[in-house]
Amino acid sequence: MAEQSESTAAATANAPIRLLDSWIDFWMSIFDLVGSLFWLGRDTCEWMWRAFVLRRVRIGSGAITSQLVRVGVRSISIVMLVSGSIGIILALQTSPTLEQYGQTDKVANLVGVSVFRELGPLIAAIVMVGFAGASIAAEIGTMVVGEEVEALEAMGLNPVRYLVVPRLAATVTSLLALAVVSNLTAVFFGMVIGTLVLGIPYDLYVSNTISQLKMSDFLTGLMKAGVFGLLLGLIACYNGLRVTGGAAGVGKATTETVVQTVIFVILSDLFFSAIFYAIGWT
Repeated sequence: MAEQSESTAAATANAPIRLLDSWIDFWMSIFDLVGSLFWLGRDTCEWMWRAFVLRRVRIGSGAITSQLVRVGVRSISIVMLVSGSIGIILALQTSPTLEQYGQTDKVANLVGVSVFRELGPLIAAIVMVGFAGASIAAEIGTMVVGEEVEALEAMGLNPVRYLVVPRLAATVTSLLALAVVSNLTAVFFGMVIGTLVLGIPYDLYVSNTISQLKMSDFLTGLMKAGVFGLLLGLIACYNGLRVTGGAAGVGKATTETVVQTVIFVILSDLFFSAIFYAIGWT
């Protein structure tokens, strides 16, 4: 009994130390991830710059086109489904409160601003995380497990140039386009509900939407979408390239890609919202 009590007391005394070590390990892993993403992004931008400046360096339009189809085109239907549902939800949820003040027609203003500034790019990014981000990480991770990446390096070919650049270009370009699709779809379905269910005249709904929206709303949304696409491509490619441990490692990389991308997208969205609020782009 005495020995058991002593071991319990020692474990209790060491608990703060273990907690401190876990926090240190957590923040070190965060810093390691951020630093790795920075260097991967730097290498990718360097290869993109070489492709634009030097004629002998070619990325391959076929590789970029295939990734655009795989990442962007195949995501359109899912983005439209989710965005349309969000537009309907916004219209239905905001109308009762506005109706109390006799401002039901202002549903158009709320739907337009919230979608173009925030929800459109965010919805497109979240959909692409599950649809494309996990797929990219699994694809590259499978290539690492199958030693295809080592074969590229053995032939003197840079994996960043042939694997990361086309996928990163595809995620950024696709997310910019999908953000526009998401915006238009949500606003359209919000208009359908506003005119058919809430009884708002079509001309009034359209005029309220146009009068409320500003160019800054559209541009800030596109800026967010571009950053979201950059983060998505970098995190997916990074986790794919660092896969170890066979099939289990591929599954772990896929899970980490989804979790990390969602966290980084939300944090970057928070950062941009704070910056836009500070400079008056609200």
